[in-house]
Amino acid sequence: MCADLDPLTTWRTAPPSGPGLRGRLAALDLRVFEYAARRHWPGADRVLPRLSRSANHGVLWFAVAGALAVGGSPKARRAAVRGVASLAVASVTINTLGKRSVRRPRPVLDPVPLVRRLKRQPVTTSFPSGHAASAAAFAAGVALESRPLGALVAPLALSVAASRVYTGAHFPGDVLAGAALGAGAAFAVRGLVPTRDQMPSPGRPLVDDVPKLPGGEGLVMVVNTGAGSPDQARALRGLLPQAEIVEASGSDLPTALEKAATRARALGVCGGDGTVNTAAGVALRHGLPLAVLPGGTLNHFAYDLGIEDPGDLSRAVEAGDAVAVDVGRFRSSATSGIFLNTFSLGVYPELVKERERWSRRIGGRLADVVAATHALRRDHPLQAELDGTRRPLWMVFAGNCTYRRMGLTAGRRADLADGLLDVRVVHGGRLPGVRLLAAAFAGPLSRSPFHAAVRRTRLRMDRISPGTPLAFDGEVGPCGRELVIEKQHEALRVYRPLTIL
Repeated sequence: MCADLDPLTTWRTAPPSGPGLRGRLAALDLRVFEYAARRHWPGADRVLPRLSRSANHGVLWFAVAGALAVGGSPKARRAAVRGVASLAVASVTINTLGKRSVRRPRPVLDPVPLVRRLKRQPVTTSFPSGHAASAAAFAAGVALESRPLGALVAPLALSVAASRVYTGAHFPGDVLAGAALGAGAAFAVRGLVPTRDQMPSPGRPLVDDVPKLPGGEGLVMVVNTGAGSPDQARALRGLLPQAEIVEASGSDLPTALEKAATRARALGVCGGDGTVNTAAGVALRHGLPLAVLPGGTLNHFAYDLGIEDPGDLSRAVEAGDAVAVDVGRFRSSATSGIFLNTFSLGVYPELVKERERWSRRIGGRLADVVAATHALRRDHPLQAELDGTRRPLWMVFAGNCTYRRMGLTAGRRADLADGLLDVRVVHGGRLPGVRLLAAAFAGPLSRSPFHAAVRRTRLRMDRISPGTPLAFDGEVGPCGRELVIEKQHEALRVYRPLTIL
């Protein structure tokens, strides 16, 4: 009769034991499991089984990631994406290798009080714990991107892991092994996609001719209230109590910046890329260093500097840490100005106008999609003379320094003072969407029948179609018949932290 027993049932009633290491570990695992089953944990009977069920299929972690992504800072959004990516790697590893390699049965539930047991018992093998792996992977992924957020998520992850033993779903060894695999998955993802603190600083060269401002003394920060950034300014006031905060919006903003520059040792600005562009022009005219705090819809310049929140800026201002960055200049018969990020003609100005039109109604991300759809439906290219030849063009893009990726919205820069314009030209012709996408996925110094990408220090265009709009740093204006774009190398001093946390 004993010969007919199911090996799985035999293991459940008598786990392997013996003089070997495996036997001793199995016996210890069983003793710890039974000890936990006998212990009464106040309040846990109501909480841990529900928490364990909420983590089925990663639902709990997707909810946490969604909360971080929707309500958090850029750092929180990166942490959420990294946490989910780590969870996905851990889940694939557990389900394809872990549970198929070690076919360990689930614990016998006799010692576990009925109130603790799950309503639906798992049917897969026990080793390792998938729930513990997902919890550890998500928490570790978040912590690798943001230690404070990781500290907030860690107790929840620990509770989910403990719930698997508490409810009788796993032996303690299963949970420990799953947690180790989950943490390993997070580090594997970091090996493929470095975290922000592993990335090289884009701001250089360092300069030593800007003042240190303890407590923010001598900093006048102009906040664009129309950009929705008061929270950032209030946080900065707590970190730099000696700084002067001035609020302005709309047509009052340039005047406020000019007045601030007359009494400041350093000019600060809180707003989006268009606001920062205006402040940079004032700082250049007055010979002042610029302190930038992101507070708009798009904050490419601040993020490329490594500044995402008031803590980043306050460390740089108090330490006097700053870099010299390039400034792009354009002039035409209709208008002139500077740009810190990008300048463009053709499809992109229309995309900017459509994005501004829709962003207040449906939000920035959806507005990007609507604007891109509208831009790709453009029925005729602009006409201009470039390099002595008149030709149709869907888009002309000039980046202030080299972008690693272009796309319909600019990517990131590895160097803010390389002295070059990143010029991308999308030729006119049929299938504008295909041509634009080909340019979006292409890197610098690339060519195809659809587009060309080169690096220059100066660009001139003539005989531009009348009525052609131009866009610079998210702002839109008219372009004349002739256009010249140039670089001012290392023209602007900007505060930025030397270390990224």
